Amino acid sequence: MIGYSLILILLVVLVIAGCKTSRAGYESAPYRVVRTAGQFEVRDYPPLTVVETPMQGPASGMNGSFNRLFKFITGRNGSKQKIAMTTPVFMTGSESNTTMAFVMPATFTAENVPKPVDGSVKVRELPAGRFAVMRFSGGRSAKNEKQALDHLKQWMASEKMTGLFPPVFAYFNPPWTPTFLRRNEVMLRTDSSN
Repeated sequence: MIGYSLILILLVVLVIAGCKTSRAGYESAPYRVVRTAGQFEVRDYPPLTVVETPMQGPASGMNGSFNRLFKFITGRNGSKQKIAMTTPVFMTGSESNTTMAFVMPATFTAENVPKPVDGSVKVRELPAGRFAVMRFSGGRSAKNEKQALDHLKQWMASEKMTGLFPPVFAYFNPPWTPTFLRRNEVMLRTDSSN
């Protein structure tokens, strides 16, 4: 019995270490933390070059969007160039008009990203800005996103900060990561004086 318990504990430790290591292997969008308050941060982001695509309806949903972007970075672009995966994957918009975006590695600008061959994939530059951010775990669901956004808005109100909509949701982990280990964030652009 003790032997099985030790093996189980070892497997759990390996899964946790593997999930954290897999996320650490990706380049991540750069930012500077202005201040921290528990699970909340205020961050300054530089301009970010992204490729994005619409998330249309439940049939194509997230998987269709992710697949279009993944095909782009694995060579389905005008230069047939492979591009490294980065974190996070951004999702923004309303229920009827949501986009998914991959951040391009720092070596790319909007001018030198290969041209998409899929007409629903666009290259654009997100403007620099200050964001209020809350980190949360769990799977991606409307309930989790609403709850996280509500907490962020409550904190911002208590800090006398205003947020600009729509919110941006940032997802950092591969799909095989157990939900309780996932790093997710909700972000609202705010005034740079905050």
